[in-house]
Amino acid sequence: MIEKTYQPADIEGRIAQAWEAEGAFKAGRPERRDATPFSIVIPPPNVTGSLHMGHALNNTLQDVLCRFERMRGRDVLWQPGTDHAGIATQMVVERQLMERQEPSRREMGRDKFLERVWQWKAESGGVIVNQLKRLGASCDWSRERFTMDEGLSRAVAKVFVELHREGLIYKDKRLVNWDPKLLTAISDLEVQQVEVKGHLWHLRYPLEGAVFNPDDPETFIVVATTRPETMLGDSAVAVNPDDVRYSHVVGRNVILPLVGRKIPIVADDYSDPEKGSGAVKITPAHDFNDFEVGRRHNLPQINVLDIEGRIDLVDNEAYLHGLPEGAAQLAEELHGLERFAARKSIVARLEDFGFLEKIEPNVHMVPHGDRSGVVIEPYLTDQWYVDAKTLAQPAIAAVRSGATAFVPKNWEKTYFEWMENIQPWCISRQLWWGHQIPAWYGPDGKVFVAETEDEAVGNALGYYVEQEVITPEQAHDMAEDPAKREGFITRDEDVLDTWFSSALWPFSTLGWPDSDTDVKRYYPTNVLVTGFDIIFFWVARMMMLGMHFMRKERPLAATEQVVPFPTVYIHALVRDEKGAKMSKSKGNVIDPLHLIDDYGADALRFTLAAMAAQGRDIKLASSRVEGYRNFATKLWNASRFAEMNGCALPKDFDPTAAKGTLNRWIAHETVRAVREVTEAIEAYRFNDAAGAAYRFVWNVYCDWYLELAKPVLLGEESAAKAETRAMVAWARDEILKLLHPFMPFITEELWAVTAKRDTLLALTPWSRKAETAVEVFDAPALTDPMVPPVILPAPQVADFSDPKAEAEIGWVVDLVTAIRSVRAEMNLTPATLTPLVLAGASPETKDRAQRWSDVVKRMARLGEISFADAAPQGAVQLLVRGEIAALPLKGVIDLAAEQARLDKELAKAEADIKRVDAKLSNEKFVANAPEEIVEEEKEKREAALARKAKILEALERLKNAG
Repeated sequence: MIEKTYQPADIEGRIAQAWEAEGAFKAGRPERRDATPFSIVIPPPNVTGSLHMGHALNNTLQDVLCRFERMRGRDVLWQPGTDHAGIATQMVVERQLMERQEPSRREMGRDKFLERVWQWKAESGGVIVNQLKRLGASCDWSRERFTMDEGLSRAVAKVFVELHREGLIYKDKRLVNWDPKLLTAISDLEVQQVEVKGHLWHLRYPLEGAVFNPDDPETFIVVATTRPETMLGDSAVAVNPDDVRYSHVVGRNVILPLVGRKIPIVADDYSDPEKGSGAVKITPAHDFNDFEVGRRHNLPQINVLDIEGRIDLVDNEAYLHGLPEGAAQLAEELHGLERFAARKSIVARLEDFGFLEKIEPNVHMVPHGDRSGVVIEPYLTDQWYVDAKTLAQPAIAAVRSGATAFVPKNWEKTYFEWMENIQPWCISRQLWWGHQIPAWYGPDGKVFVAETEDEAVGNALGYYVEQEVITPEQAHDMAEDPAKREGFITRDEDVLDTWFSSALWPFSTLGWPDSDTDVKRYYPTNVLVTGFDIIFFWVARMMMLGMHFMRKERPLAATEQVVPFPTVYIHALVRDEKGAKMSKSKGNVIDPLHLIDDYGADALRFTLAAMAAQGRDIKLASSRVEGYRNFATKLWNASRFAEMNGCALPKDFDPTAAKGTLNRWIAHETVRAVREVTEAIEAYRFNDAAGAAYRFVWNVYCDWYLELAKPVLLGEESAAKAETRAMVAWARDEILKLLHPFMPFITEELWAVTAKRDTLLALTPWSRKAETAVEVFDAPALTDPMVPPVILPAPQVADFSDPKAEAEIGWVVDLVTAIRSVRAEMNLTPATLTPLVLAGASPETKDRAQRWSDVVKRMARLGEISFADAAPQGAVQLLVRGEIAALPLKGVIDLAAEQARLDKELAKAEADIKRVDAKLSNEKFVANAPEEIVEEEKEKREAALARKAKILEALERLKNAG
């Protein structure tokens, strides 16, 4: 028995337990061993994370696909797991140690600290997994993986070693994003650009050979910089080769102020003649663009900061090289100063010596660490790199050839732009939590890369015996007794970038390299669902490493490509209801768990799916979720209505054999809805799929079918009543199937309680995709809506179509809808019954009007229905399926007063449009207003235009009525 009130909290936990008890989501279920596989890997959330709205959207869409394909009989593997999240996790545990006043990480030592991290992971990590279960994610939770599981760690080591052996991993000194607080390199994804009100310092660099005079521009070049402290590491001044102002000085030197070093003036396109003075200082060790200029001109790289962002000049060979005598004093005076304190000191000195021309206020973007909050430093350091350019070529070709396609397609352009300009990928991090780099260093610094320490030791001993550094006897002793090789080789302390292990996720989670059983069955995966912000960091890297290593797993033709996924679906952002990006600082973050508590997981899921239009951000308001909670309630109440009226599905019921026109119509509409939802999900048009399901359930089934069936259900027992009961139940079951991918909890509950079924809805076959009808029913003219016509043998339900039933009931629906619309436009009260005149009606329409007269009058609030050759004077004319239906309103309403009211509404709509147009045509407003405000104004304009169109339509009707 269905409970009177729909309460999500009462059913969601129970349904989740039923799924788990049945093992409903397990891949490789016995009955599906021979079924076609369908696999998706979850973008592994950070083990430190909790469910946010991006997760909710991403996992809802994946779940829609998985539940849909599972119901279509596929052997579905939705591979779950979490990411170890190097920096984030290490910070959590370090903060915990600090709060508890326990020894710090470095005081504790690496081994003890890592023990604490694993302890935290076991106790508190993975909270998000339970939150995903609350959302209804149908992952195979029995296969949950973690990026630092033993098997995944072996995969990481193997990939690193093989890429190093192939020359695709190497060590190099380059600029990285350096976090002076966390003391590690970080990825671009972990850098936030923050708008800062700073300054632009214009500095005079004296020309070599000229007597510097601050009042004589011929004796110096002016450069502008936002970072005067880095001028200590300048290697050159660059001017544009086409800038005639400086053509006479290219090749000369300037004397670096304060320092005294001679540095060249070079010609380079990087310098923009339109910006500042057209001359720029080049500091290769402290700016990414300058680094590239330095490489082009073979300039020295002079790092003047230490890892904590302090001036480091004493014993700094690169800085001291080439300095005149006495210049070392500056190094001692500035040494150890924090970078921003050094800035003040250096600017003061420049001013004292006349090298400071002017200071301008300057608003610019400054990189900050997203976790530490400090200014990130471009820092020259030795790191491990992947030759991403080489690995990118097959990945680029795969997308160009269509082997992998992005949905929406416009993201391919973004992918190509980044991949074709890809830089070496810095994969080392100065952390302790993560996959420690499998590299060991000998006493002379020689590196030995191996999958295990024993292998590295063996390689090192063999090498040093060959080099005669140790004897074979010493090597033997060291191999036998680890104590004797203590300190002989030491492991690299750095760990790998989290994205390195994540890049292997589609195949490392399937057991590679230990086993290829699951790889052969579930790889390549079918689709990847992810956000646009990690196309570079995750999608591209999975493409690169997946294609490189999985190609080795199977013999392929030269042109054949093994991509990790043929489709990459990129979903948009979830913003607040005004279109602003959610952020804690703005206080507009919407917690999905709160929405689940308030409205249920199904309502949240359906909201996200219904709003997930390709390429369009979601503007989420709790009112939308509440609206879809009402939709769930509507479904609940409709199912309860069916149960209370004895609607049950007889065994072997064939809906295509229904005899009543209304029942044949609902079968026709159900099949159409199945087709629309199926095709939309297949095309990743989630909003269209949800929209089609919503319209069918609310408008077609509840508002029309059940309403039109009520007289039969409430009437005497008859064959027509029995058939209608069965058809109500059949259509309800099809609805539960249609909605299950979107609203799994409520549909599973209703599936169980409506017929006490033994099989879970999650494992029930989907209604077969309905193609275009293969057979048209040639029934005789219908004389009664519930009396059967003579029909031909019924085809399969998935191919069922009855155009005549659709024409009949569709006419009733369209007529009532049109009349209701006019009544609303004209402000007619429900008590006002209007006449209806069908003008020039065809014989079919006359028959329909007579058969459905009582229904139409009741539902459209009509007094009478009559027929005439032409519409009477003073009537509002409606076009319904090509024929005229007229509502004589003269005398029913004051046409002149209604005209005046509509004219007033029209003037208001036009004023609204004019006001918005004035704003949007103002370039300053569009340029300076927040994005969400501009978007809001555009939406106001669209709403006003739609309102205006409706008012004009109503005025035209009034004009015809007059």
